[in-house]
Amino acid sequence: MSDADAPQPPLVEIYTKWGCPYCYRAKALLEEKGVALTEYDITMGGPKRAEMLERAPGRTTVPQIFIDGRLIGGCDDLMALDAKGGLDPLLGQ
Repeated sequence: MSDADAPQPPLVEIYTKWGCPYCYRAKALLEEKGVALTEYDITMGGPKRAEMLERAPGRTTVPQIFIDGRLIGGCDDLMALDAKGGLDPLLGQ
C-alpha cells in the first residue's frame, strides 16, 4: 500500500479556554488515544470564538470538539461517545 492509499488521520479540532478543567480532560482523552489535534484557544474571544459559535450553534461553552468537521460537542459528549464505543471508529482506530 502506498502512502497515497493509506487512510488519512482524522482532523480533530478543539476550542478551549485557559484553565478550563473540561478542556484539559477532553484533550487528555484524545491525546491518550494518540490523536493529533488542532487547538483553538478562545480565552480572549476574537475571531475563533465567533467561528466556534457559527460552527456549533447554540453552544457557548468549551470545549467544543469536531472530528472531520462533525460536531461532537463538549467534554461530556466526548466521554459518552467513548464509553459507548463510538469514538474509536471516528478516530480510525
